[in-house]
Amino acid sequence: MKRKIIVATGVGIVAALSLTACSGGSSEAPAESGPVTLSMSGWSLSTTPEFQALADKFHEENPDITVEVKEYDATNYDTLMTADLAAGTGPDIITQKNLKSFITYQAGNQLADVSDVSLPDGIGGAGAFQVDGATWAVPYRQDSWVLFYNKDLFTQAGVAEPDGSWTWDDYEKAAKELTTKLGAAGSAALGTYQHSWQSTVQGFANAQTPDVNILDGEYDYLKPYYERVLDLQSAGAQVEYNTVTANKLTYQAEFGKQSTAMMPMGTWYVATLIAQQAKGEADAFSWGFAPIPQFDSSTTGTSETPVTFGDPTGFAVNKAADATKLAAAKKFLAFAAGEDGAQVLAGLGITPALTSDSVADTYFAVKGAPSDDLSTFAWSTHDTKPENPTSAKTAAVQNILLDLHTAVMSGSTSIDDAIKTAQDRVKSEVGVG
Repeated sequence: MKRKIIVATGVGIVAALSLTACSGGSSEAPAESGPVTLSMSGWSLSTTPEFQALADKFHEENPDITVEVKEYDATNYDTLMTADLAAGTGPDIITQKNLKSFITYQAGNQLADVSDVSLPDGIGGAGAFQVDGATWAVPYRQDSWVLFYNKDLFTQAGVAEPDGSWTWDDYEKAAKELTTKLGAAGSAALGTYQHSWQSTVQGFANAQTPDVNILDGEYDYLKPYYERVLDLQSAGAQVEYNTVTANKLTYQAEFGKQSTAMMPMGTWYVATLIAQQAKGEADAFSWGFAPIPQFDSSTTGTSETPVTFGDPTGFAVNKAADATKLAAAKKFLAFAAGEDGAQVLAGLGITPALTSDSVADTYFAVKGAPSDDLSTFAWSTHDTKPENPTSAKTAAVQNILLDLHTAVMSGSTSIDDAIKTAQDRVKSEVGVG
């Protein structure tokens, strides 16, 4: 299998961000003594099996250490976690759901220094968790955004499937063609589905547009991406944003119940879709995923490396953990980031931060996973840019850009006016631009 994975980490965004790989200090954590029980945060446990699976496998290999998973609401994860940490009731192992909030935990002195946790060579996303020459979390998974597509609906419509060469213009054309031809064939499915998140527009624009950075405070480059999305809505090729939000549509149901032929989404959805099809919660149909459409043809085709985005997901340790729990937690972090943890995740259809040919073999051997060459290529070959630069200013900038997204997608503000407002706010409220 060809593997070519490049994970950008935002190094250089923060002057203090270390350029070194994994760690300084001792490679061995102090040995824990006697049975130890650790708490670890997670979310959506019924559809996100990775937390319990990692905990179970780790306990199997380390019988004296038990990891108990504490479930948090996925939507309000960081708010609830911050409250628990402030109250002194936070978990021992704090899952870093995204980079947007990581710096808040780190700057808030809530994370233990885990620089002495040994990480394997080639792991993706490690640099994103380094600040001031120290490591404050370790990556265990590294998702990237791809294009999911329903092969049966493409066949029904008589439209050629993605082949890895698509730009966004090709995607837009296919979405409209699919909608028209599926309708003529008696299907109510639309050509594509775009969820309500700002990531589904801004993530691609930020990653693929040459020489841009959200911390620069200039956002004119977002305009063509929003124009395309609004045009698809106007053409009836995707559900309108206001309908998505008012009816609380879920991307899992839209794709899983075959209401759409295509959907840009992160690779985390692979495990969810496999599980839902196995349980009958999603329809039975043939599907695969392709590289996400590209900014231009320079990064298309299976001889090139498609550009996409995705933050690493990591594990950190609560600074309040005592010495015994700290040692045990560091041992868990090394396991989760290593080959054994990667094999557990790959066996669930989840993309680990550490990839190898053997991990890829495990991933695509999962019952229900696609087995076509394009899906394999999309998973194994990509230049993944971080959605959230590691900076204390990122969260404030992203919140302003979320307001831009909501204003444009809801139709309350023109694209030009929303961009100007965002630029003015970033300059006055954050001090950049």
